[in-house]
Amino acid sequence: MTWRWIPGPGRSGGWRRAGGYATGEGFKVEGEWTHRNLFPPEGAFTVRATAGTKDQSLGAELRRSNAGKRARSLFVLTEAVRETRDAYSAYALRAAAGLQREPDIALERRWGYSIGSEVVATNQRDRSLFAEEGDTNGRRRTFFIVALPLQGKYDGSNDLLNPTRGFRVATQVTPEAAYQDGIFGYTRLRLDASAYLPLSGEDLVLAGRAALGSILGASRDRIAPSRRFYSGGGGSVRGFGFEELGPKDADNDPLGGRSLAEASAELRYRFGNYGLAAFVDAGQVYTDALPTFSDLRYGAGIGARYYTAFGPIRFDVATPLNRREGDPKVAVYISIGQAF
Repeated sequence: MTWRWIPGPGRSGGWRRAGGYATGEGFKVEGEWTHRNLFPPEGAFTVRATAGTKDQSLGAELRRSNAGKRARSLFVLTEAVRETRDAYSAYALRAAAGLQREPDIALERRWGYSIGSEVVATNQRDRSLFAEEGDTNGRRRTFFIVALPLQGKYDGSNDLLNPTRGFRVATQVTPEAAYQDGIFGYTRLRLDASAYLPLSGEDLVLAGRAALGSILGASRDRIAPSRRFYSGGGGSVRGFGFEELGPKDADNDPLGGRSLAEASAELRYRFGNYGLAAFVDAGQVYTDALPTFSDLRYGAGIGARYYTAFGPIRFDVATPLNRREGDPKVAVYISIGQAF
């Protein structure tokens, strides 16, 4: 998770910077520069860079706003990425293009969508799944992947960073074709939903979240490690290590899975510019294509909030309720915006 400072850009563009630290994820610094009208009319050019303990990237994006229709954007992007995770290490070149329409609560635009295409060339090492004798790091495999990501969104909440009522739903369907010792295909599916219920005005709010994921058409070990599902950490089940849930190998490194189930409940209380929260998270990753909801892992904790004009600054402390050997006893998360 990260905390962020965003200066107000000038008419032609400006800088955005972010940095942070989280248990299990290490340090991360992000920078972004945008020229809003480099290609008139409304043609923006953005350069992004990330330097972190686990992730490094450099990329550029061209985006045409109001492309043929108001509020619709046409984008083309490319990036080079290096990832070092407990489950895998990867080098990748990625290019993507598509049409996008984001919900805008202020304009009462509730529906959004994204239709696009993606091409990825990546060299990845499974930590030890394919290890040969004397090679505890596994072996590298090169994948060429073509994907057609489709996404639909509905935002019925009342605030982007600090919702107190309403609900949100997002669905993703991504058919993918890959080449690695032959051509094979599969489809990634994911559903995310959250809801917010005020209990006492908008000072006491009960928030809930659920997520389901499935990959159909190929075995887990055939799929590139970076395209599998992972869970655990600040964005999923707080208290557990980053992406540490689910099946593991002999070295206790996560293998990822073909299905995912997550749920969270959080009680939020605000007094003036400050707030408190108590939460319980649950989740698991499975080898099978459909989640079985067995062996769920639970994490719980408390948090503090400081409310600003650009959203709440969040500080959470969590612990695993059914801790396994090797899991942390306590994890800390700091970011801007609510957990969901």
